[in-house]
Amino acid sequence: MLDEWLSQECEAEITPIAITRLDYHDFEHYCENLDVRDADGALVPDSTFFCYDEERDLCVGAVNIRHRLNDRLLRNGGHIGDGVLPALRGRGIGTVLVGLALDECRKLGIPRVLMVCEKENIASAKTILRNGGVLENEIEEDGCVEQRYWIDLSAGGAPTGQRGAF
Repeated sequence: MLDEWLSQECEAEITPIAITRLDYHDFEHYCENLDVRDADGALVPDSTFFCYDEERDLCVGAVNIRHRLNDRLLRNGGHIGDGVLPALRGRGIGTVLVGLALDECRKLGIPRVLMVCEKENIASAKTILRNGGVLENEIEEDGCVEQRYWIDLSAGGAPTGQRGAF
């Protein structure tokens, strides 16, 4: 997946950016050290999950879940960063991926999840809305309009990932 994303033919930005923290060529080291366990001032604890499509025998996407928000993530970033391999976008994978991430957020005891996307990214906004997102506001960040959505997980809110697992 990362080889394809990093190829010269692919111009899409890799999201979530957390999957680029380490060199993935040493896969064992990559998997053991990808998550932030001990947060310092700038980072918060997080967990990264990959979505594997058994039929394609391919990782098709990833999510990074921040266990809590600091001031920067509250403004722009949120609890979940997600991404689907560019060649496979528009097939509903992102919606399922975010649904599964919300299930993980429930396990972590996060009652309300913040998700943020660029206003221009209609596909991401649709994915968030399909998973129960409610637009709170729009802010300008570095010349880009960002939409901030909240998903209420208390009392069974937001759909759960019904197909597959991480």
